[in-house]
Amino acid sequence: MSAAEVVDLPVVVLGGGLAGVACAHRLADADVPVVLVDRNDYHQFQPLLYQVATSQLPAEDVARPHRTVFRRHPAVQVRTIEAVAVDAGARAVTLADGQVLRGSALVLAAGAQPEFFGVPGAAEHAFPLYSVADAERLRRHLHDVVRTGADAPDGARHVVVVGGGPTGVETAGAVAELFAALAHTGRLAGPAKVTLVDRGSALLAPFAEASHAYAHEHLVRHGVDVRLGTGVAAVHADRVELTDGTVLPARTVVWGGGESAAPILAGAGVPTGRGGRVTVRPDLRVEGLHHVYAVGDAANVPDGDGDGTLPQLGSVAQQSGRTAADNLLRERAGEDPHPFRYRDKGIMAMIGRNAAVAEVGRKHHQVEGPVAFAAWLGVHAMLLSGAHSKTDAFLSWGWDYFDRDHAALVEMSSTPHRIAWGDDEADVPHIVVDGTPARSAAG
Repeated sequence: MSAAEVVDLPVVVLGGGLAGVACAHRLADADVPVVLVDRNDYHQFQPLLYQVATSQLPAEDVARPHRTVFRRHPAVQVRTIEAVAVDAGARAVTLADGQVLRGSALVLAAGAQPEFFGVPGAAEHAFPLYSVADAERLRRHLHDVVRTGADAPDGARHVVVVGGGPTGVETAGAVAELFAALAHTGRLAGPAKVTLVDRGSALLAPFAEASHAYAHEHLVRHGVDVRLGTGVAAVHADRVELTDGTVLPARTVVWGGGESAAPILAGAGVPTGRGGRVTVRPDLRVEGLHHVYAVGDAANVPDGDGDGTLPQLGSVAQQSGRTAADNLLRERAGEDPHPFRYRDKGIMAMIGRNAAVAEVGRKHHQVEGPVAFAAWLGVHAMLLSGAHSKTDAFLSWGWDYFDRDHAALVEMSSTPHRIAWGDDEADVPHIVVDGTPARSAAG
């Protein structure tokens, strides 16, 4: 195959996350051939990454192979390879092997990356939590942290979580519960601490005031040091400097402080706005380009009311992916695309055992405590891709619920494992962390 070979295709979808997969599924249901490009051979479910990092779920349960996702959709061809360049005007994607995929239509669903906002040392020393590999890397690190002895250096068992959004709150709560369980079972050689830092005046800023207060009270009650109104000035290997002058001895910094669009979009020839995300029209088309759409975390998706853009949520990604596909089908039929209408089903965040907040429906009616906890479990299990992952998640959550020390025992003994699903080898993603496989097999 020549490095300069150009392959003409009906539709090219760049990115195999929630938005890209939803778009490809909808097009395949209409028998439209699609080539989906992603560097990984799996689709990952980001809302549960913190549970992988704290040994509540195995990495395989939030990462499902694309070949399994599209097993019943022969119209979708998946290319597991790095994309190195995009020419949106030509609707072309250049792959790492030199091949160029040119589509009659192009959907940009390249996702996001952590945004460190220029904080010195953050990229080098902090642990982002935006991919399955990130979560597995953090889990391995915490595995070492809890094994530090009584003579450990200052800050060895201090975890600083940056960001008071759902990722930061959920991670801080999960790590605090893990440390408490380890201490309860006598598996910590000394005190462990969790600090959450955020520049804002409240946790879970998009939620209502009652949810702010509930999350704050629960975290503090479980030992989390919540510091609001201050940011991170610098991250070092052994300490964190805050903007108020405070220095926190810490050797683990979890970064949930924001995200920006995938860097490949910067040179794609598309208009970009906040976070480097693609600016799109109400129908998700890129202004001035024919048959080019941007969806999910790659785009600043209009909220439909003319007031701004929608947040980077999984539900927004899935719905925008489906709408882009529907509009492509309308264009193929000679019809005008329709504006994207987001169906807001609410927002929710897990804070700990029996503790969650949920704001349900378009008017965001607030629910908290065990009821919200149960709702969170049900919604996220149903959103997981694949029956095996759903079953594993329910069993793991049930085990954690009835055995408070389960996660601690898993953390101290080995990696969390899935159920052995017989001969379904295709359901095992190939997750690579720092050049090595995260698991050799399921089971």
